[in-house]
Amino acid sequence: MTLAQLANQTATEFTKLYRRDPHWVVAAPGRVNLIGEHTDYNDGYVFPMAIERYTVIAAAPAVKDTNCVRLKSTSVASSHTLDLSKPLTPFPKGTWANYSTGVIAGFIARGLKPIGFDALVNSTVPLGGGLSSSAALEVATATLLELVTGTKLDPVEKALLCQKAEHDYAGMPCGIMDQFISVMAKENHVMLLDCRSRTPELVPMTDPAVTVLIINTNVKHELTGSEYPTRRKQCETAAKALGLPSLRDATANMLERAKSRLDDVVYRRARHVIGEIDRTVRAAAAVRASDWVEMGRLMYASHYSLRDDYEVSCDELDLVVEIAEDIGLKGGVYGCRMTGGGFGGCCVALVQTDKVEAISTQIANDYMQTTGIEPALFVSRPAPGATVIKG
Repeated sequence: MTLAQLANQTATEFTKLYRRDPHWVVAAPGRVNLIGEHTDYNDGYVFPMAIERYTVIAAAPAVKDTNCVRLKSTSVASSHTLDLSKPLTPFPKGTWANYSTGVIAGFIARGLKPIGFDALVNSTVPLGGGLSSSAALEVATATLLELVTGTKLDPVEKALLCQKAEHDYAGMPCGIMDQFISVMAKENHVMLLDCRSRTPELVPMTDPAVTVLIINTNVKHELTGSEYPTRRKQCETAAKALGLPSLRDATANMLERAKSRLDDVVYRRARHVIGEIDRTVRAAAAVRASDWVEMGRLMYASHYSLRDDYEVSCDELDLVVEIAEDIGLKGGVYGCRMTGGGFGGCCVALVQTDKVEAISTQIANDYMQTTGIEPALFVSRPAPGATVIKG
């Protein structure tokens, strides 16, 4: 479904639900990270692109209860009402409306109190696949509130407001990547984001002969909840042993010299981060040069490092990468890697556009034959960021 089709569908559903036409329609994209995993909280680089999957919100000023915001979704039965005359507080953890509520609270904290409105959320960003459906909802909400309040935020401030909403209202201590790319993405560009300086650089990716293929394994392994904090602490331990504020400043040679002083697991975690930061910078250079073979090589190297040194992959993600490797350059696959936090979710592959259909069929068939699970595959060009469709 194109963005125009999704927007029309959302507007039609809004009219059915609220018995009037929407006054505003906005959209924000999900994202996939081409390379640069677990580097954000180490002050490193990430390399995301917005995908052609969107969260759309249609809304209109409230007719009654003008201090109230009504939030409804096409995909979730529950609806939620916010009373703007009272301080906003989070709903119970796991409630989808927390992402929007946190953004509204962020606007109010800046003295930008919106009028009451009715809203309908509709999304094609897969939930729970690591494609940042949460940031798409936050950024779409912020884009709507810019219209409602008549105040356009600086793009960096807008992204940071959305990140804070996720921290404070959804209880997820995410980095800045998801919100930055959803706000600031540009069509046919990938973003090289410096997570230390918060400086985004848009890198052109205009070659129509290459396409990004996203493979959702449709598995998400239950974790104890300690894996991410543990790895973060291990990275901090390594940086401290090297006498550095973060692993961003470390080199492979520094790490090797300090190897005898480090626990083996801490050493391997640091080796991944240091290597991944370097791979991400080199990947951006490869995309600038349209060197797809080099980009693919870096993607595979990233996956092996995430699998072996950072230990955040799983059998299903590894299987997708193995299938892609077997297809190889002759079959049109440049590279493939897990993307996102790990332990399930999606892989991302860089493929030849004219061979997408054959590649997708083979990956889907081989994966299902081995696992008994049907994967979800879709292609995307680098998409634009947050968009006002009506308003």
